[in-house]
Amino acid sequence: MPKRRKIVAVVDDHPSMPNAAESLLGAQGFATMVFASAEEFLDRGAATQVDCLLLDIHLGGVSGIELRRRLKDSGSTLPVIFMTALEDEAMREQALKAGCVAFLRKPFQARQLLEAINKAVP
Repeated sequence: MPKRRKIVAVVDDHPSMPNAAESLLGAQGFATMVFASAEEFLDRGAATQVDCLLLDIHLGGVSGIELRRRLKDSGSTLPVIFMTALEDEAMREQALKAGCVAFLRKPFQARQLLEAINKAVP
C-alpha cells in the first residue's frame, strides 16, 4: 500500500506565497492545502486533515499567532512554521513563545522551508 503524502497547510493572505510554496512542496512530494485566512483554515476544520502548518504571522483578521494559540488551546499538536516579512525581534519572541518548529523571514530560501518541514514532519 503506498505511503500517504504528508499534507502541508499554507495560510497566507498574499497569493504569491501559497502559489510558490505549492509548487516547491509538490515537487518535493508533499500535498498542500492553501488558505487565505486563519478563519478559513478554522472554518474548514483543516487542523485535523494536515500534518504541518506554514503560517504567516500578519494576516487580516485573526493573526497567525492567535490561530496558533487557538489550536493549542483546543489540544492540537499540529506543528507550526511561522513566517513573516517584517523584521521584529519582539514578534519573533512571541512566535517562539506561542510554539513553533521554525520561524522564517520572507523571502526565505527553499532549502530553509524544506528543512523546517522535514523537522516538523519526519
